[in-house]
Amino acid sequence: MVERGDQEAANKELVDSLREEKESNPGLLVIGYFKWNDLHLAAIKGETKVFRILSERQGEHQRSPLHFLSETLDSHQRSPLHLASAHGHSEIVKLLVEANSKVCLARDRDGLNPLHAAAVAGELDVLEALLKANPCAARVTVDRGRERDTILHLCVKYDQLEFLKRLLEHFKGEEFVNTKDHSGNTILHLAVANKRFKIIKYVLGETKINVNAKNASNQTAMDILIRGRGESTKPEDWELGIDDQERTEPEEHGIEELFRAKKGKREKDLTHYEWIENKRKSLTIVAILLATIAFQAGVNPPGGVWLDNLNGHQAGEAVMAYNHPHSYPYFICCNTIGFVASLITITCLISGVFKNRYYLVMLVVVMCISITSMAFTYAYAIVVFTPKWKREAVNHTIVVAVIVWFGVQVIILLFHGNRWIRDIAENRAKAVRWIRRSGHGISHREEPKSQTPSLAGATEEAV
Repeated sequence: MVERGDQEAANKELVDSLREEKESNPGLLVIGYFKWNDLHLAAIKGETKVFRILSERQGEHQRSPLHFLSETLDSHQRSPLHLASAHGHSEIVKLLVEANSKVCLARDRDGLNPLHAAAVAGELDVLEALLKANPCAARVTVDRGRERDTILHLCVKYDQLEFLKRLLEHFKGEEFVNTKDHSGNTILHLAVANKRFKIIKYVLGETKINVNAKNASNQTAMDILIRGRGESTKPEDWELGIDDQERTEPEEHGIEELFRAKKGKREKDLTHYEWIENKRKSLTIVAILLATIAFQAGVNPPGGVWLDNLNGHQAGEAVMAYNHPHSYPYFICCNTIGFVASLITITCLISGVFKNRYYLVMLVVVMCISITSMAFTYAYAIVVFTPKWKREAVNHTIVVAVIVWFGVQVIILLFHGNRWIRDIAENRAKAVRWIRRSGHGISHREEPKSQTPSLAGATEEAV
């Protein structure tokens, strides 16, 4: 902050200047001797001439008195720049930032800098002056202890759409528009929670906001939208996107439809989508790995290949085909099944067709077949490498491993089968309930039609 001596010198300079100016302009704001808060009052009243006089005079250290006076604070820790910004006196703001641009970052007792104060009031001319003087002020958060909002969140809270537009036009990066507050909310979360429909439409339509970002409560903006629509006294306002002041103005698109057009999802749907994407990535990695192993085993079989054309064999033929003629066809068959199953899985995943959960389950089954085939391929390869006098023990080990392997597969199949049966039963119960409700509604709607003829007949008999 400014030194006391510099402050006193600047005050004396100001008093002398004001006395001279008072003679030519009796209407100028002068309150006795110039006190610490008099400049703040001049900033509130918009006395531009006072600030211009201070900026034109030459003080100590080759700086104008306004440079030192601009750092004076009132009881709420507000500088003159805070007050001039909040009241929209753009000329005073320009004079202050020209004299001392550091005050753009000063915070008051509420943690607001001058640009924050301008955002609350929606002063666009002040915005241009402050951004030109110190653009970093827009990236400073509001410091309120545990609460830390950005200037974008202030624009949403105080419904300053034009101010928000100017900021996002100046800072066009995705990082700025997707900044979060202390609760993890983006401006889209906050706009939905406060029912700022115009801001919602602008943010979704004109910016690169992450529509599916989650806050600290693990909620997306779509979750808040659905919850808020349920709590609203007039849910049709949510559907139509009508502000409180414009309920009679028709809107072309509803808010929820706009969210869905931008692929907005609820947290549970997003979790399901993430599960599918993670499953797809895992299947792709496993399929590529198995395809690589199967390819290597096929072109380079256990035991290698013959290097000459002697004793009835040709160079390049598999040694296993001659030394183990009974095992070789099974080896090739299992290896080929695993290779082809892996290629099918890779093709389906790359094509992007199989994005449904049940289709992915089918691909998982295909991958299980591929893994089983590669397991048998491994078993036949081990037999080839094992000496004859050790094969009996190896065969017992392989039999036990096969039994355990199929046991695990059966357990997994029973687990998933039980869940599939439960899902089918639940879907069937929901369908039955829906049909019953539909039938009940139809019968109620048809009752008056069935009673009308009988009533007319009774009237005719009475006549």
